[in-house]
Amino acid sequence: MTAIPPTKPSSPCTKVCVLDAATGLCEGCGRTREEIGLWGSLSEPQRLALMAVLPERLRRAYPKREEAAR
Repeated sequence: MTAIPPTKPSSPCTKVCVLDAATGLCEGCGRTREEIGLWGSLSEPQRLALMAVLPERLRRAYPKREEAAR
């Protein structure tokens, strides 16, 4: 019998862990402090659903960041 190695939970972490005081969001991934704290207890479908909204959340929170990338 072959053991299946445990899979690493999905994560949007970009290793830029800075919580913005104005928005309450991590500037790297877009999660809130609460979402980061709950991450390990969320199911994989819950993580994937949250990760799906993070890009738009970051675009809305930091519109100038996208303009600068152009």
